[in-house]
Amino acid sequence: MYRVFEALDELVTIVEEARGVPMTSGCVVPRGDVLELLDDVRDAIPQELDDAQDVLDHRDDLVAKAQSQADQTVGDAQSEAERTVAEARTEAERMLAEAREQADQLLSEARAQAEQTVNSGRREYEDYISRAQSEADRMVQAGRAAYEQSVHEGKSEQSRLVADTEVVQAAKTEAKRIVDEAHNDAERLRGDCDAYVDSRLADFEDLLSRTLRTVGKGRQQLRTPVGAPFDYEEWNPARAGAAQNGGDSDN
Repeated sequence: MYRVFEALDELVTIVEEARGVPMTSGCVVPRGDVLELLDDVRDAIPQELDDAQDVLDHRDDLVAKAQSQADQTVGDAQSEAERTVAEARTEAERMLAEAREQADQLLSEARAQAEQTVNSGRREYEDYISRAQSEADRMVQAGRAAYEQSVHEGKSEQSRLVADTEVVQAAKTEAKRIVDEAHNDAERLRGDCDAYVDSRLADFEDLLSRTLRTVGKGRQQLRTPVGAPFDYEEWNPARAGAAQNGGDSDN
């Protein structure tokens, strides 16, 4: 390639130093030297230029072939993309089905646990009420027995001290006091029992509320589309717990 530039430089020198033709802009150059330099240029031109010319001559065929290959590549890529999307959709549906199955199982277990807790609470409540009622009845019976005993003792003392009004009045007052104390003790025991049962039911209610919040969260996640963010503002656990408590009270 260097010989090409060298020969061209020599041609330029020959033209510049050639004698001019009078009255014209032409010049006289040595034909043999010019032709020899042109032959050198032709021989020094790389083969790649001829190959490039061939490429230019067949560029339409090459462009068409390249376009065909590009179209085929694009078609293959689209087919692969559609296959990948179909596989992803199938996988997403499978995962959604598994999530729904797990959520249903969790909901079923939560309902069973809630029913078990409610039944246990009811049994304990009934047991506490029964024992409280028994204790109250026992104390009332004891009060009545003490009252009757006091009345009997009062009558006996009245018979013995019939003339002593103050003694009779004291006996009646003592008998009434004993009966009142028996009734007060019975009411106090009943109140203590009710307070204890109410505290236990409050614990059961808290457990049920937390269980219902867990169930509500699982149901909300099932309603959320795949890939969408979970909206914690929209889900209201207190409202869900209130709705569930309302349903239990109806039952």
